[in-house]
Amino acid sequence: MSSVRVLDVLDAQRWLVIGSAGMLGQDMVAAAATAGAQVTGLDRPVGGEPGIDITNYAGTAALIVDGHYDVVVNCAAWTAVDAAEDAEGPAFTVNAIGAAHVARAAATVGARVVQISTDYVFAGDATEPYAEDAVIAPEGAYGRTKAAGEWAVKANSADHLIVRSAWCYGAGGTNFPKTMARLAASRDVLTVVDDQQGQPTWTVDIADLIVRLVAAQAPAGTYHGTSQGAVTWHGFAQAVMEALGSDTRVDPVSSEAFAAKAPRPAYSVLGHDALRAIGVEPIGQWDQRWAQAAPSVLGL
Repeated sequence: MSSVRVLDVLDAQRWLVIGSAGMLGQDMVAAAATAGAQVTGLDRPVGGEPGIDITNYAGTAALIVDGHYDVVVNCAAWTAVDAAEDAEGPAFTVNAIGAAHVARAAATVGARVVQISTDYVFAGDATEPYAEDAVIAPEGAYGRTKAAGEWAVKANSADHLIVRSAWCYGAGGTNFPKTMARLAASRDVLTVVDDQQGQPTWTVDIADLIVRLVAAQAPAGTYHGTSQGAVTWHGFAQAVMEALGSDTRVDPVSSEAFAAKAPRPAYSVLGHDALRAIGVEPIGQWDQRWAQAAPSVLGL
């Protein structure tokens, strides 16, 4: 879809981006505004500042109803994967109950709701890209709470878009490339796992895809918002070193060398057939998108 048609569709639409201070939320606000929407960004209330607490239905509903929004994008989430293993209840409150509150409130004003989900809803034991309708089988607490959030959105809003992403990075938050760059500044050798495959995905691209889905009036359903292709964390780290022009060596290591509390999917590669079926172009190849993103993400 051309940018002119996107502007035609989104012009004067009222969008609410929840979780607007986060890495994806920041890029989502910018993308929707650039496409011509009237955008409000809200995050958790901090220090007396106005915000939105999605775990409180009455407050969430009041803000959404008062705003007369056309589109509500829920980027808010409990994303501390390891911490969720010991705090599944609090994580569920945000990722499932909070998602239900947002979807239910959006439905009361006829707003389309966009829920951000994750590759962690899958077991990670596949050998080919997961289809959008593949059976979900989360292995850890984080994945279980996000899977419950998907169900909650479907149950509370007929007009929903669930967008699963994975291995996200962006300029506005902490992420793998930034961590690798920080470590490389003080180390000659890094060890990075080489037995997990996934699709590094720029949050700018996820936000752009969401804008294009809404502009295309995509049917309600689940879509995969990841880059194409696949790489291991080790391979991605090498690409980061290349972008930095760093001589730091990256050695491969197995996941067993890292005592992570939560299980990590060994295979987090998602397919994009649902996008192609409705004529929406998926995000490009991960390495090409990383080459485009690296200067802004790494501050080069």
